[in-house]
Amino acid sequence: MPHPARPPIGLHLAGSARGISRAFDEALAEAGGSTPSWLILISLKTRRLGNQRELAAAVGIRGATLTHHLNAMEDDGLVRRRRDPANRRVQQVELTEKGETAFLAMRDAAVAFDRRLRDGLTEAELAAFESVLDRLHDNVVPAEGDARGEG
Repeated sequence: MPHPARPPIGLHLAGSARGISRAFDEALAEAGGSTPSWLILISLKTRRLGNQRELAAAVGIRGATLTHHLNAMEDDGLVRRRRDPANRRVQQVELTEKGETAFLAMRDAAVAFDRRLRDGLTEAELAAFESVLDRLHDNVVPAEGDARGEG
């Protein structure tokens, strides 16, 4: 069997994604954060989330995993949880003043990291890259609501 002229695109993409993800984790760590805490903080800042269930869905993690992260963030004074007066079974999550400060530091790190990623790329190259990523996604991920991908 002849070797392919190029490595499989999925392998190349996965390797690039892992390396970029590690570099992003390091950039956030230098700002005093982590990817999970950044995702939680930015979700709290940019969306009107009423409770932990909505927050878990916005971040894309399971409720138990979110609880683990929120426990640590609450211990660090970044978020505060309180019972919803209308439904005592529901936990409301909000940023504290320290959480606002942490959000700003991580936001600056994320913006600087994004600038590094974009360095030397033209707007046309970025648009083409995003288009290719979308197409790769659509090639392998079924359209929402259609298990066969024929949406």
